[in-house]
Amino acid sequence: MQKFKNPKFLLLFAILLIFIGSFAASLFNNSFGKVDVTRIYFDTPRGELSGLLYKPEGADDTPRPTIVATHGYLNSGEMQDAQAIEMSKRGYVVLALDQYDHGHSKHTGEKPIPFFSFWPQAIYDAVQFMYDQPFVLKDKNENGIIGVTGHSMGGFSSTHAVMLDELDFAESGIRKIFASLPVGSDYQWVKVLGFTDEDINNSYGPRFAGNIAAQYDEFFFNAEAAVAGKSVVKKDYVATEEGKGFLGNPETATAGEVYDVNGGKRIVYQPNETHPWNHFSKTSTGHAIDFYDMAFADYGDLVKVGTDGQTWMWKEWFSFVALVGFFLSFLPLIRLLSKVPFFQKSFTEKPKALSEPKTNGAKLARLLLLVFGGLYPALFFPALYSGDESGMRLLLQASMIVFVLSLGILIQTYRKATEKKIRICASIMVVLSVVQFFYLKNQATFLETTAFFGAPTVNPIAYWAINVSIVTLMIMVCYHFVSKKANGATIKNYGVTTSVQSVVASLGLAVSALVIGYALLFLVDAVFKTDFRLWTLAVKTFEVHHVVAVLKYAPLFFLYYFVVGLSVNMNTSGEKYNGAKGYVVAALHFIGGLLLYLGYHYGLLFTTGTAGYPGESLSSIIVIGLVPVLLVASIINRYFYLKTGNVYVGTFVNTLLMTTITVANTTLYTVF
Repeated sequence: MQKFKNPKFLLLFAILLIFIGSFAASLFNNSFGKVDVTRIYFDTPRGELSGLLYKPEGADDTPRPTIVATHGYLNSGEMQDAQAIEMSKRGYVVLALDQYDHGHSKHTGEKPIPFFSFWPQAIYDAVQFMYDQPFVLKDKNENGIIGVTGHSMGGFSSTHAVMLDELDFAESGIRKIFASLPVGSDYQWVKVLGFTDEDINNSYGPRFAGNIAAQYDEFFFNAEAAVAGKSVVKKDYVATEEGKGFLGNPETATAGEVYDVNGGKRIVYQPNETHPWNHFSKTSTGHAIDFYDMAFADYGDLVKVGTDGQTWMWKEWFSFVALVGFFLSFLPLIRLLSKVPFFQKSFTEKPKALSEPKTNGAKLARLLLLVFGGLYPALFFPALYSGDESGMRLLLQASMIVFVLSLGILIQTYRKATEKKIRICASIMVVLSVVQFFYLKNQATFLETTAFFGAPTVNPIAYWAINVSIVTLMIMVCYHFVSKKANGATIKNYGVTTSVQSVVASLGLAVSALVIGYALLFLVDAVFKTDFRLWTLAVKTFEVHHVVAVLKYAPLFFLYYFVVGLSVNMNTSGEKYNGAKGYVVAALHFIGGLLLYLGYHYGLLFTTGTAGYPGESLSSIIVIGLVPVLLVASIINRYFYLKTGNVYVGTFVNTLLMTTITVANTTLYTVF
């Protein structure tokens, strides 16, 4: 264990984790060298699409059945690695596609309403490109032997691609799409384009068509629940009118049973999973394999049909090893970089430990503030992320109450010349309550996706984070003046220093570490064609427009990491918090309430069939992604506070690293 305290040894260990994990992940990704995996870019009428092309050996000589697979709203093509690995090792060519304005793809043409700018044409544009490639199989009539599949928004794109292909068939007599398997999507958003269930069902024609419709999907497969705004309930898609219509309207529809419709085959699979669970499921992957076995059974001389065994999860686990190494590398890397003369200025004198609260009243006050501070980010996440009307009304009323009470105390202290600290505390609370009221009243403006803030899923996270910062600051101000100041505490005790050199050195240190860390990622991507990930948590490469977006969003998230970091320091100032206990408290500050939120929300979904917040579909999935990110942030915050004596290094590292991870993994509109 002593060796791990040596930053050189720890950095070497982290780098070994990165490269050993990435090398092993690449072996499963390319089926031990039997599949060539390359990132490709190609121009389309709407911009530039990119994806990972999985090409089995021999495909250049003998064209193969092909699958175009794509992702959902928050992700990129790498989220399709389960299908990409399993089908490419069975002999299929697979394109794991980044849709427009996701990952490495860009929409550069004139755009309609932003959400409809990337998915309606993405897969079919990719099909058009793949159809022209010499390694993609066609039948004797020049019909393409291509399957399309996608998760969530990728499912809409798959369904619409079939419809576009059928329209082209009416003119050309050629069908380029042979089979379709949407995952985690129904007709809801395709119908927004103006189509009916009948239009969609008739477009499948003689193709093979399936759907993986999870019973606990947060969004789809129950139109009535969706219309009511309470879609997070247990589903039975084959019992709905839409599900029956897809299967040809049998008297009794059964999941997992094949139906003959219009000369084609139809099937619906219903695993006991949630929407994001589809990505990380042997069950759903098994359903996909079974579907392709059925659809491409006549091509058994080119692809393997009926073979068992899934190996994609090994790629995931080894990518996770690399992910651990990546995050771990920042700890020793920054310690080593801090030996550079200028970066040494990031270190300040470690604040003196303050005594613990002695009276029962002071102890109770700290406990109540800690509990409220931990629960607030979760209790009001639906309101701040989704704009829940009742929650926002309550927050506005609370801000007005705080304003009135603080103003009353301020006036009273001036009349009676009471202690100066109460007057200062009340003054600060008046200002913060006004700021919060203005911020809450203008929620729609702050959430709006614009040419400047072009990441629609990042905007509500930033809005939530800033509000959490304001409320946390209120709690800290009260706690400081009511309890801490009496023990001699100043802001220096929480890791705040007024040294400009220290702040600048800390920023330079964080930027340097980020550049080195991501240089390792780009090297791994170039050599192994893998990134660092586990399930929905991914650290992936980016394009120039992502860097521009990080510079825009970073100041917003800086406020969150700075204030919450100070709150952690305020509540872990005693010597007993220097070890594991301090890290536990830090983690509870960042994710304690969010864990309770997920436990309540999904616990009720799986036990009763109705989620704790049945109207919170996207926001609940966002929380799943936030938890591991903020857990890492809590460790970084605590570690560098103990090492540097201030909040700045941890705050800058968290701000730049977590913002980059977030922006590179979601929708980013590049043109309006």
